[in-house]
Amino acid sequence: MATPLVVSEVAKSFIMHLRDGIKLPVVSDVSFSVASGECVVLGGPSGIGKSSLLKMIYGNYAVDTGQILIDHKGRIVDLATADPRTILDVRRQTLGYVSQFLRTVPRVAALDVVAEPLLARGEAAASARQKAAALLEKLNLPEALWQLPPATFSGGEQQRVNIARGFITDHTILLLDEPTASLDAKNRAVVVGMIEEKKKAGVALLGIFHDEEVREAAADRILDVQQFSPRKAIAA
Repeated sequence: MATPLVVSEVAKSFIMHLRDGIKLPVVSDVSFSVASGECVVLGGPSGIGKSSLLKMIYGNYAVDTGQILIDHKGRIVDLATADPRTILDVRRQTLGYVSQFLRTVPRVAALDVVAEPLLARGEAAASARQKAAALLEKLNLPEALWQLPPATFSGGEQQRVNIARGFITDHTILLLDEPTASLDAKNRAVVVGMIEEKKKAGVALLGIFHDEEVREAAADRILDVQQFSPRKAIAA
C-alpha cells in the first residue's frame, strides 16, 4: 500500500476525575496520512499533543472519535476500534515504536533485548542475535556491554539499545518518539542515517524530534499539531 497509515478525524480528551469531571481536550479533528518511504515529523510546542498522537496510533491510548487505518498484512485495520489481540498482532508484524525510554525485563542482556522482536516473529536465535550485534555496533555501543542488562547503562547507552530494538525489524510503519533525545552528536547522525535507510526500504515513519538539526535532516514534511489543538477545556 502506497499510504500504509491514515489518521482520519481523530479526537482525544482526558477526564479529570479528581477535578469534578472536567473534560480536557487534547486534539480534535486530526487528519493526515504517511506514505511509504516518507518521514513525517509532528511539530509544535511541548504539551500540544504530539506524544499523545503517537500513543493513540500505537494503541496505548483510546480515541474518542475517528479512525486510525493501518495496512496490516494486506488488509485495512482500524486501530481505533480493533480488539487487543489484533493490536498486538499489528505491533508484532506491522507497526514499530521507539519511545524515549527503554523498558525491559530485568537481568536480560542488551543483545537479547535487541534481538527479541525478531525472535517473537519466529526468526532463528543465531540470526536475530547477529542482526542485533550489527545494530549495536553501528550505534557505537561497546561490545563489552552487549552481555550486560541495560538497566546498568547510562541514559544514552540505554537509548541506543532502545533504538536498535526498534529498528531491527522490517515493520512497514515506524513511530519515533524523541529517539535521539539522550544521544551525542555522533550517534544522532547515525540515527539520521538509519532513518534514511528505512525510507529507502519503503517504511513509513512518523516521529517527534525536538532537536532542530535532526528534525530538519529527517523530515520530508512537518505537520503542525497545533492546528488540531482545542482552545479550552470543556466541563463534562
